[in-house]
Amino acid sequence: QVQLMESGGGLVQPGGSLRLSCAASGKAFTIYRMGWYRQAPGKQRELVATISGHGVDRNLADSVRGRFLISIDRDKNTVHLEMRNLKPEDTAVYYCHLDVWIGLLPRSELWGQGTQVTVAS
Repeated sequence: QVQLMESGGGLVQPGGSLRLSCAASGKAFTIYRMGWYRQAPGKQRELVATISGHGVDRNLADSVRGRFLISIDRDKNTVHLEMRNLKPEDTAVYYCHLDVWIGLLPRSELWGQGTQVTVAS
């Protein structure tokens, strides 16, 4: 069984920075892709940023490109999202997402419980 542990988030003023982290733990798993999605009140969940398990391929939403940076610590199976120049429209619940092989099972996906990011004066 694989579990996700999210950390970071909170309240920050416009223009500020935050860092989100998500650690995957368990036995016999291989990360295919890992990253963050977000959902603001009344809106659908949307992709923020994802990164491949080997850290080579990154995918960022247009709305965050140039402000957010995603990285992966392969030794710790942890993905980090550095968020800079935050805007009120970045306010949302951020969910960690893991696309993973567990043992010999077909690839599956897991979601974290979510962490609130609020950008306000």
